[in-house]
Amino acid sequence: MKKLFLIIGLFIVVKSFAQTPEEKLAAAGIILPNISAPVANYVNVVRTGNLLFLSGKGPSDPSGKYITGKLGNSLTIEEGYSAARLTAINQLAVLKKELGELSKIKRIVKVLGLVNSSSDFYDQPKVMNGFSDLMVLALGEKGKHARSAIGTNTLPFNMAVEVELIVEIEN
Repeated sequence: MKKLFLIIGLFIVVKSFAQTPEEKLAAAGIILPNISAPVANYVNVVRTGNLLFLSGKGPSDPSGKYITGKLGNSLTIEEGYSAARLTAINQLAVLKKELGELSKIKRIVKVLGLVNSSSDFYDQPKVMNGFSDLMVLALGEKGKHARSAIGTNTLPFNMAVEVELIVEIEN
């Protein structure tokens, strides 16, 4: 019986210190932006069953200005990492708008990262770590995902990166 009370007490202590994804983001000084409507004939997210498919988003700041340029030419790996991190913030904002709260995320399943790259740039995974690291910061183990990091010769608006993802949500 003593062990049962100890386990229940430990559970209560752990739960009282657990942070929501929004609290983790706020503690890191991150504010999710308002999400604008898509610029063409598509939607930001499609829900089917317990999966969300998010359209590609890029690294736009709250004023709508994109981080632009080509990795291996006008942007460093560090600048690309920051662009991918900003893109993660934007995608989390899409999820927050769709779900109401990020705690409804069961798992980030798959991430496709497109990196605007010169022909001799091979460090796309290092750039995409900016996206992945932020997902884990916000969501912990639920933020770990399968990922592809692909170099491309151009992206819309000359964005540095574009990321789409698949998310599993709680039923």
